[in-house]
Amino acid sequence: MPEELTIAKLMDLMPKAFLPEKAAGVDAVIQYHLQGEQGGEWVIRIGNGACTVEPGTTEKPSLALTAEAADYLKIISGKLNAMSAFAEGRIKLKGDLALAMKMLNFFKLPA
Repeated sequence: MPEELTIAKLMDLMPKAFLPEKAAGVDAVIQYHLQGEQGGEWVIRIGNGACTVEPGTTEKPSLALTAEAADYLKIISGKLNAMSAFAEGRIKLKGDLALAMKMLNFFKLPA
């Protein structure tokens, strides 16, 4: 990407980068807990062929993801392997782990 990707830009891009055909039949709420610089709390809802992102927290998400914001950006930009980050404890997941694996295919960020 020509300009540096930030968490704020990423959250803005997620609904536009969403590939509804890859998430057919999925109805999920994902809670992001991103820490460190650019960190924050976001709720991503996927269902009925749409994706929405809003700041904040939710009760009983399908999946909760906790990570350093910098590590999450590295995963999204392909500089850090998601499975390695999980194995090393750099990403913590709670809830539907199968959803976490599938989510990697739900989005295509512009190059």
